[in-house]
Amino acid sequence: MVDGVSGVRAAAGRALAKVTGQALGPYQSAVVRIGFAGTWLFFLLREFPHRHELYGPDGPWSWELARRLIDSNHAFTVLMWSDSPLWFEIVYALSVLSSALLLLGWRTRATSVLFMVGVLSLQNRSVFMGDGGDNVIHLMAIYLVLTRCARVWSLDARRARRLGTASAGSAGPALWGVLGAVFAYGSVTGGFSTGWMVAFAALWVLAALWWMVDRYEPEGEGRAVLDVLANLVHNAGMLVIMTEVCLIYATAGWYKIQGSRWQDGTALYYPLGLDYFAPWPGLSALLAGSGTLVMLLSYGTVAVQVAFPFTVFNRRIKNVLLGLMMLEHVGIAVLLGLPFFSLAMIAADAVFLPTAFLLWLGARAAALRRRGRGPAPDQEPGPDQDQDQEPGTGPEREARPGTVGSVA
Repeated sequence: MVDGVSGVRAAAGRALAKVTGQALGPYQSAVVRIGFAGTWLFFLLREFPHRHELYGPDGPWSWELARRLIDSNHAFTVLMWSDSPLWFEIVYALSVLSSALLLLGWRTRATSVLFMVGVLSLQNRSVFMGDGGDNVIHLMAIYLVLTRCARVWSLDARRARRLGTASAGSAGPALWGVLGAVFAYGSVTGGFSTGWMVAFAALWVLAALWWMVDRYEPEGEGRAVLDVLANLVHNAGMLVIMTEVCLIYATAGWYKIQGSRWQDGTALYYPLGLDYFAPWPGLSALLAGSGTLVMLLSYGTVAVQVAFPFTVFNRRIKNVLLGLMMLEHVGIAVLLGLPFFSLAMIAADAVFLPTAFLLWLGARAAALRRRGRGPAPDQEPGPDQDQDQEPGTGPEREARPGTVGSVA
């Protein structure tokens, strides 16, 4: 009995040391960052000619209607600070810029906050313009602020390898200084609710504290404490993202089960007959003409969505269902003409991709990049070493059992 209790305590101690000692799933968080930033960036660029009708002064949901709704639900959007067309253009341009910078992983702590502000501001300005993919981006933009999603495959990681810290340079403090001034203006003018004002103030203070400790005491106890706190928040954020994905599929699957069209296997037939969801009419008609195929796809969609949350701890079955779900979203993008919804869902699914697969994918991408640049210099990393990893986050560390990547 004593040995059993000691074993449980030892296991709990090891788990606590792992959760506090490292940011789990760095490759998964990097893929999620790249996926959502890229999806939102491509959407904003694709809809650039229609931005005024979607979120701006020419939209059917006027600024006054948006103001009345936000006064009642207290949603966050900086577009309510002014009805000036110039202010809208500035916010839209900053949303595009922050998406591109987050995609590249440049000054990620600050750009992730800018990315969140851009997503929430545009989506909450015109709440009837979104779909399920927009809702996912809305949530993940908030969760990404909590994660250390630039540990690998980012410009921050490249800077940390060269200089020993990702905080070097004056760009970071200058960016946070501008953000601080904007937050102060929003607080003074009443542009923030109390909750958002506290959240932004906490982010700004923590960023300033991190920069000061990283600059003046990089090897001291203060930095160690901040690393532990950052790891805890990151790991909690990754857990929330994984739970959110499971909830999305569980609720979607169980609601489908209750629908009569999904029960009789004909649900897929009806959207294939709508012109709005038929970018390839011939292909849609061919698929809709096969009752057996429609039934199998309808039942298969429900089965995969309902089963997935129960298989996340079984690596082999989970990986099979994960591949099927990603193929399903590719099919939705092609057949129904919903590419951004599909990209958002694939980016969310990526949190469950195995670390070994992501390492292989990174190695192949690095090999292609080196091949495109010609012969590599002597000091360049070998084919088995990730070029954008920080010290201590390499394959030998992340491939061990017990990490998010190995479980997922």
